[in-house]
Amino acid sequence: MELEAWVYLLLFLAALVAGLVDAIAGGGGLIALPALLTAGFPVPLALGTNKLQAFFGSAAAAAHYAKNGVIDWRSCRQGVVWTLIGALIGAWTVQRIDASRLGVMIPWLLAAILVYTIFKPELGREKRRPRLAPNLFWGVAGLGLGFYDGVFGPGTGSFWTIALVGLLGQDFLAATGQTKVMNAASNLTAVLVFAAGGQIHWLAGGVMAVGQLLGARVGAGWVVKKGTRFIRPVFLTIVTLTIGRLAYIELMRPR
Repeated sequence: MELEAWVYLLLFLAALVAGLVDAIAGGGGLIALPALLTAGFPVPLALGTNKLQAFFGSAAAAAHYAKNGVIDWRSCRQGVVWTLIGALIGAWTVQRIDASRLGVMIPWLLAAILVYTIFKPELGREKRRPRLAPNLFWGVAGLGLGFYDGVFGPGTGSFWTIALVGLLGQDFLAATGQTKVMNAASNLTAVLVFAAGGQIHWLAGGVMAVGQLLGARVGAGWVVKKGTRFIRPVFLTIVTLTIGRLAYIELMRPR
């Protein structure tokens, strides 16, 4: 698939903004994936290329959070393993089924997260006692959300963040850091599967990866400096936009 130079520039800028947003509160796929589809990419190729560029953004953000002591690697290594397994199954599955119907229920789940977070203003401000044993949490969340990210993807970061805050008792800063680790794990697995199926545009993905790296570095830096008070309103905004985007797609779907 050949693209003109100006298309690569637009994809770079879209990835730059996506990396910035994703590093703070997730939701970068709302920007990057539509940009690829608008550029004329077939859906499977767009999904694979999006996973490639998203991996670089999530990995860069995770590295910045780790460098600043935000990530507890001992706590989340189980989650990485389960997420890798779930994403592997999901990315394999999505190339064999029509996963578009997941869009019907995801906005409702995100709406529940939005309402819950709004009416729990203290949520994520500070660390709290876990509601689930860590081993159980990482197994269920890693396998489930890894699978979902491999199959569909939109809202994965929001689901991870609210799960880490609500069930493991983390504050928003720690949850955001560990969310990026899980995103990087599931994105890497999906990239390997899509690459094996020949569904990645390497040049476009590489150009977007550069934008993702730059955006993720800036976004992660803001989070580390500003803390949980900064993350919460951005998180609520991104969840709201994700709901709107997915609801619009579903409404416009031919019946």
